[in-house]
Amino acid sequence: MRKPIIAGNWKMNKTIAEAVELVRAMRRDLNAIESVESVVCPTFIALPAVADALAGTHIAVGAQNMFWAESGAYTGEIAPGMLAGLCQYVILGHSERRQFFGETDEGVNKKAHAAFKHGLTPIIAVGENLAQNQAGETDQVVRTQVTGALQGLSREQVASLVIAYEPVWAIGTGLNAEPAGAARVIGVAIRGVVAELYDEATAQAVRIQYGGSANAANIADFMAMPDIDGALVGGASLKADSFVEMVKATARVRG
Repeated sequence: MRKPIIAGNWKMNKTIAEAVELVRAMRRDLNAIESVESVVCPTFIALPAVADALAGTHIAVGAQNMFWAESGAYTGEIAPGMLAGLCQYVILGHSERRQFFGETDEGVNKKAHAAFKHGLTPIIAVGENLAQNQAGETDQVVRTQVTGALQGLSREQVASLVIAYEPVWAIGTGLNAEPAGAARVIGVAIRGVVAELYDEATAQAVRIQYGGSANAANIADFMAMPDIDGALVGGASLKADSFVEMVKATARVRG
C-alpha cells in the first residue's frame, strides 16, 4: 500500500524564529503518527533551523523550489547540491511558480532530474486554472504537465516521487474540488498517464496528493478516495493544531 503523505507548503511565511516555534509546537504529535508521512516545507532561510529542530524525528523537511544547475551565475537561485543534507523533498512546478515566475514543463523536468541526482525526492505540482476547468480542458492540461515533467525519468524514479494535483482555482481561495472529482482527475489524467508512459505497477506505486484549500475540515473526505494519497497543504499548514489534525485524520481514515 502507498503510505499517505501530508506536506505543508509554508510559502513566503514565517521568520526563522517563527518557523522553529511552529515545528516545535507540532513535532511531538506528528512524530507519534507513523502511518502517515509528515513533511514541512519552510522558506530557504529557515531550512537549516527547521531541520535541526526536527532532528531525531521521522518528520521530513522539504524545500519549496530549486534550480537545475549545479552552480553558476544565477542570481537569487538555489542549487540542488545546496539543499542536500538539509531536506528530503523539494516542491517543483507549483502553480505560483508557473504563474509569477515563468516556470515551464521543460524547466520542471530539468529540476526533477537534478533533484534525483542529488538524492532529493520531487513533489511535482500540476493543475488547471479556472478558465481551463470551465472549458473542459482539465484532463488535457494535467496530462500535458505530467508528461512534460516526467520526460526521461526511469520507472524507479517515477515510482518514488510524489505528484500533487492542485487545481489552480482552488489554491488559497477557500474553494476546493469535490473529492470524487479530484479522484477522477488523479486516476485518469495522472495515474492513467503514468501507466501509459511506464506501466501499471509504476502507476500504482506513485503517490498522488490533492492540494487546493485542503484543511482539517475536509481532509477526511479526500482521504476516503483510494486514489488520493495525501495532501499538499497551504494555509492550514501554518497553524500547528490544524496541520496536526490533518495528519491525525488521515491516519484515522487510512490507518
